[in-house]
Amino acid sequence: MFGRAPKKSNNTKYYEVLGVPKSASQDELKKAYRKAAMKNHPDKGGDPEKFKELAQAFEVLSDPEKREIYDQYGEDALKEGMGGGGASSHSPFDIFEQFFGGGGSFGGGSSRGYRQKRGEDVVHALKVSLEELYNGTTKKLSLSRNVLCQKCKGKGSKSGNSGRCNGCHGNGVRTVTRQIGPGMIQQMQHVCSECRGSGEVISEKDKCTQCKGNKVVQEKKVVEVHVEKGMLHGQKITFQGEADEAPDTVTGDIVFVLQQKEHPKFKRKSDDLFVEHTLSLTEALCGFQFALTHLDGRQLLIRSNPGEVIKPDQYKAINDEGMPHHVRPFMKGRLYIQFKVEFPDSGLLTRDQCRFLEKALPMRPTSSAAQLSDMELDECEETILTDVNMEEEMRRKQHHHHGEAYDEDDDDDAGPRVQCAQQ
Repeated sequence: MFGRAPKKSNNTKYYEVLGVPKSASQDELKKAYRKAAMKNHPDKGGDPEKFKELAQAFEVLSDPEKREIYDQYGEDALKEGMGGGGASSHSPFDIFEQFFGGGGSFGGGSSRGYRQKRGEDVVHALKVSLEELYNGTTKKLSLSRNVLCQKCKGKGSKSGNSGRCNGCHGNGVRTVTRQIGPGMIQQMQHVCSECRGSGEVISEKDKCTQCKGNKVVQEKKVVEVHVEKGMLHGQKITFQGEADEAPDTVTGDIVFVLQQKEHPKFKRKSDDLFVEHTLSLTEALCGFQFALTHLDGRQLLIRSNPGEVIKPDQYKAINDEGMPHHVRPFMKGRLYIQFKVEFPDSGLLTRDQCRFLEKALPMRPTSSAAQLSDMELDECEETILTDVNMEEEMRRKQHHHHGEAYDEDDDDDAGPRVQCAQQ
């Protein structure tokens, strides 16, 4: 074909455009093109020049003959006519639509005016622990999805042809009309049972032996979901173009929505963490120290300052021990500790202990009963204090009030009845 072998030129550019090594298989090439083409399609706001480069690279590398020539002699050999055509002989939109089952031909004319429908996204809830959101994690998940049948290239038939469905006249739906009353007619539409909504029928003899005329087959796929440090509850992780494939359809996305599981100890608010810790009265008054196990397994030493008294429900904060900021994990929020103080049971202290505590603690207020004169005490009435559970007390009172309300309703109803009897 040529008098002498062509000079070798750059034969790595197309692989770099698709982001794959020279040893990439056809499946790896398809996956790389699918992801990059979806991202850079002009209709989705992508770069038209990048979209064109991707189509050019995929057209060459997906053809075994052209790929062999490109690997040996580079891009210039293809431009000179080796391999049955130039390096960019077809519209990038035709290549995109052919790859995604859009029916665009490789005849060279632009099909940019054609718009494919977009498949539905598949949404999965992904439960994650607070530890996983703090440290980051990778989860491997096995999913099943529909992919275009490779044997018939998504046509469903051996010949690649299909006929028009007579049941719905190619519309995919049937309209049923019925009379529901004088001069009243109701129309209902439902998916055609003969073609299952496709508008096409394939004869039994011509059906693809692999997909049985369904055009798609089921594929099991393992995906790695990378949960980054500091991600939030409800945040989405998207795999573009990885949902169910269908003919004449741009494949939708698989979307994972993070669902944070409740933690037994820590609570999260944005980038801050909250934890409760209960102190004894002795610890609250005389000092404390304890080890707090953090979400990454570190032991934090928590202790009070000398002579410090901790009040019930008092908060303390530790900087840079909260949740990592998403995207900037080296920055962290604050860790807040809310202290609960547990008082001793009544009757636990002896009189001697009480006298000792009175000496150590601040003096009683002047309004205390200990400061009242004998005359003032004689004028006071004695009372008896009893323990009470306020929640239980309020429930009891509420139930009692409801009962009284019903009794009043009964009394109101009885009045007119008695009066009518007297009349």
